[in-house]
Formats: sequence, structure tokens, C-alpha cells
Amino acid sequence: MRKVVIVGPPPVQILDVAGPLEVFSNVPGYEVQLAHPGTGDTLPTHRGFALTNAIPIREITGKIDTLVVVGGPGAENGIYDETFIAWIAEAGAKARRVAAICTGAFLLAKAGLLDGRNAVTHWNFCDRMAKEFPEVTVKAESIFLKDGPIYTSAGITAGIDLCLALVEEDHGHEAALRVARFLVMFLVRPGGQSQYSHMLSRQAITSQPLRELQVWMLEHLREHLTVDRLAERMGMSARNFTRVCLREMRMNPGQFVDRMRVEAAQQMIDSSSMGLKEIADACGFRSADAMRRTFLRVLGVTAGEYVNRFRRDATKA
Repeated sequence: MRKVVIVGPPPVQILDVAGPLEVFSNVPGYEVQLAHPGTGDTLPTHRGFALTNAIPIREITGKIDTLVVVGGPGAENGIYDETFIAWIAEAGAKARRVAAICTGAFLLAKAGLLDGRNAVTHWNFCDRMAKEFPEVTVKAESIFLKDGPIYTSAGITAGIDLCLALVEEDHGHEAALRVARFLVMFLVRPGGQSQYSHMLSRQAITSQPLRELQVWMLEHLREHLTVDRLAERMGMSARNFTRVCLREMRMNPGQFVDRMRVEAAQQMIDSSSMGLKEIADACGFRSADAMRRTFLRVLGVTAGEYVNRFRRDATKA
């Protein structure tokens, strides 16, 4: 029986705890313990109530297989309980593996477990982590990362993706997929996939003309969307339009078109039984092979790999 200990500095983010708890509790072979760094038997959450049946860390005995440190306001306030940090460092050194959920990565960094390693946390805290812990190489894009026996994940629900990956390591892909289906999880995402939707992130664009162009592009993905054509649509020179894109969207026009096409294709893969050739045509890729290469460039996986991982019936791929 593999002991999984889930712990975090109060108040914790509820989903940071509940997600891993549900994943591991639905797989035979794990003994899951909820712990806390204080006294008593409750772990306070950020929503004003506490989780019961938590074990004080000083009462945890036996070998920890997987130590899961979760985030939340208690991990984000920049105040570190030195006794708790020392316990994480000691327990983490003895455990087979250590995982941080969301901003729980700050605790691992403070404990020295991320020194010289690649790590990720919630996108809103990546810059802060890089500044506060310069010895950690922060990879802001990833959903989760593995560096040796240390695992870190992006915001909140990414912790579920990470824990499914840990289950897959221990029990194979089918076991992880069974849990994902039981939890009615839509996707089992690989760690290299971007932690947030680029199309959703573009909704934060302040420029009304760019937002209008974005809508127009989504309606014309099958067409040849060159820089010159997009610049003409905006009433700008190609050079000025590229500068505006880099400033407003932090990518050039070609990269943005690629991302929009990829995400449109993702939505079709997720919600339809269309084949890759049909999807490639519908989203404006020149061919299924061109879509494969673009997926690899944008997401780190090919379109075929995306289908195999995310679509229950991949026979039409």
C-alpha cells in the first residue's frame, strides 16, 4: 500500500486538496492521508470552512510514498512557517516523490527541493516565483512538470492532471483513464500542454479593433490569413501591425493565427467524431500533416497524439 500524504499551509485552496484526494482515493493500492501543519484534526480552507479528519504532521508515521503539498492563500502570502518548511524538506528527502499543486510550489522552493530544477506554478505567480527563488527555473507555460522525483503543477485543476499522471506512472494509462472517466474529466492532458487557453487569454486584449479582428479571424480560419491581409483589415502597414500584435498579444500575427487554428481544431476533436483531414480543412490547415506540425509546435504534441489521448473513440483519426 502506497501512502499519499496531502498537506498545505492553511488556508488551503479547496480544489488543490479535493482534486488529488479524489484521484488517489479512486485507485486501489493507495492509502491517502490528509495532513496539516498545526494542531487538532482540521485543515482550514480559503472558503471559510475546514476539512476534518486531518492528521498533524508530527503524528504521521511510516514511509511516505508520495508527498503532495497544496497551495492557496496560506502558500501565497510570503510567510513561511519554518517548522513546516523543515518538515517538508525532511519528509520530501525521504519520500519516493514529491508533488506541488499550484502555489504549493512556493513551499517546495522555500524548502530547497526545487533548487536547480525546472518548476511551474499558477501562471499568475510565475513571475513572482522566479524573482523570489532565482535558483529555480520557472517554466510558465506547462500544465505540470517532472524534474527528477519532484513534480510541480499549474493552477488548481492542473493538480488533477498531475495526479492522473502519477497514477499512470504507477498503474498504467488505462487505470488513469478509468479515473478520469469516473470523475467525468473531459481530457487527460499531458504536462507539456499550455496551462491556459490562448484564445481565452486573448479576450483580455484591450484594443477594440484587435478584438474585432480576432472575431473576424475565427470566422475566416479556412482562408489564407497572411500578415498583409490582416494588416489591411486593421488599416495598418504590415510592419506596424506586427508591432501592435507583439505589444498587445506577445506574439507575431503568424503565431496567433496558428494558435487560433490549433484551438479551433482542439474543440472539434473534443466535441466531434470528425477525422483529422476534415478538421484540418475546417480550420484552415493546408493538410493533415501541416496540422500535425503546427500542433507539435504550439502544444508539444501532434494532432494524432492529441486525439489518442483526449478522444475516447480515436478510430477516425
